[in-house]
Amino acid sequence: MDKVLLDRLTADFPEVKFSYGKKFLFRPPNKIMLGPEEPHDSLLLLHELGHFLCGHRNFYTEPERIKMERAAWVKAKELCRNYGVEYDEEVVEGELDTYRSYLDQRSRCPKCGLTRYQTRDGVFHCPKCENDI
Repeated sequence: MDKVLLDRLTADFPEVKFSYGKKFLFRPPNKIMLGPEEPHDSLLLLHELGHFLCGHRNFYTEPERIKMERAAWVKAKELCRNYGVEYDEEVVEGELDTYRSYLDQRSRCPKCGLTRYQTRDGVFHCPKCENDI
């Protein structure tokens, strides 16, 4: 982890609590967990800070989650310019692909394989299987 960057962020965002964990993640309302060192850890850190700055708290559906992830990456891009961190589009798309793949897997009906839709309560529904009598 870039200690200079972390020190700057700690000074610039005193309301955010930074601590170390198993992976990079944002815990609302103001906690950012720093994962193990890796080549793009500064970019991942700014992404998690992006969640905080976007005011992300909860999501109810997987598409909402992907929308929040994209918004945090957009904010991270701004932060990269401000803090001299390289914004790597390939890393960003790779990270977003994990959510897209997860959504694709979760949305497949285990009975018939069709893509299900998700209601606001988080439940997936299959238009075929739920209409079969």
